[in-house]
Amino acid sequence: MLLSNITVTKAFLLLNIPRVAHRVLTMKQLCLIAVLLAGLAVPAPSMAADCYADYKAKRDNPLRLHYGVAEISKCSKKAAKSELSSRLSAQGWTLLNVMSVFDKSGLAERKQSAGSNYLRY
Repeated sequence: MLLSNITVTKAFLLLNIPRVAHRVLTMKQLCLIAVLLAGLAVPAPSMAADCYADYKAKRDNPLRLHYGVAEISKCSKKAAKSELSSRLSAQGWTLLNVMSVFDKSGLAERKQSAGSNYLRY
């Protein structure tokens, strides 16, 4: 028998491994399905819960104060302080206080008070 004439099925029979070719295909399919399911298990950024914080900030020389509302990535006051502090300082503002952290339902009542600083920073 010529080696060049050996097909996959014949090679498995020569190695005394019957019906392995079918199992290999099934395992490849299972691996592909597992990879696809793992990709679906990762949440998309848009599916994350909306989180917002209202805060007070100041700017010196001349002294100016403002109240604002900003979207934040993590729903905790501690995370909001860190995130907002860096955003505001890049624009010359100093964060004074994070008043509260809330979801989308609290936006409407704060919009007028925040004025131009509504979702600005």
